[in-house]
Amino acid sequence: MSQKFKKLQNQNDNSTAYGKWFATAVYDQHFITTEELAEFIQTQASVKKSDIKAVLDELGSAMKHFFELGQKVKLDGIGIFKVGFSSIGTNKKEDCGAQNITTRRVLFQPETERVVVGQEKKDGKVKQKFVVVKTLVKDVVFEETYDTALKPEAESGEGGNG
Repeated sequence: MSQKFKKLQNQNDNSTAYGKWFATAVYDQHFITTEELAEFIQTQASVKKSDIKAVLDELGSAMKHFFELGQKVKLDGIGIFKVGFSSIGTNKKEDCGAQNITTRRVLFQPETERVVVGQEKKDGKVKQKFVVVKTLVKDVVFEETYDTALKPEAESGEGGNG
């Protein structure tokens, strides 16, 4: 399988990128549910689906608990989750408080790793060239499609991009 994309031309004549072509992600119309995730994990591990589902069901409330304590949550192989928010500015320090917080969100920072892409010798020392890659998407394969939205294979009945 691969992440599908389509080519779109920037039509915003106010943009410095006007007329340029960009690859744009195309997603399946179906969201993977906790049930489906547990089913998949069960095939990859020696744990029953019901146990996996129970853990995944508790993950949200566990994360909320630690967010309320001002903690960040790091899931190995996935990344770091933390609370972010916006607030209304005030002229006086004493007027600034929780009542000024307007938007709450969860911020996600994917786990990264350094991948060596080459090396060179300079002044008798070996200097490595590397890139930082997101662990979750490091090996994702990309493939062009002409569909604007993908249909799940089971639902489309066509066994493909349908």
